[in-house]
Amino acid sequence: MPRYDYRCRACGATFEISRPMREAADPAACPQGHDDTVKLLSTVAVTGRGGSAPAPSAGGGCCGGGGCC
Repeated sequence: MPRYDYRCRACGATFEISRPMREAADPAACPQGHDDTVKLLSTVAVTGRGGSAPAPSAGGGCCGGGGCC
């Protein structure tokens, strides 16, 4: 289930809530009971195995063999 980060504008607390994607836009009250909250933009880092980028293919280009544009 996705986690969404929020910040309370009233007290400044940051918190996260796990909820289904269909409820992503629903309002969220802070743990202190305030209703004036804003959903924060979360960033996700995705890496491959070993944390390095895959080696480029021998063909190169967007189609793996060139001649696509």
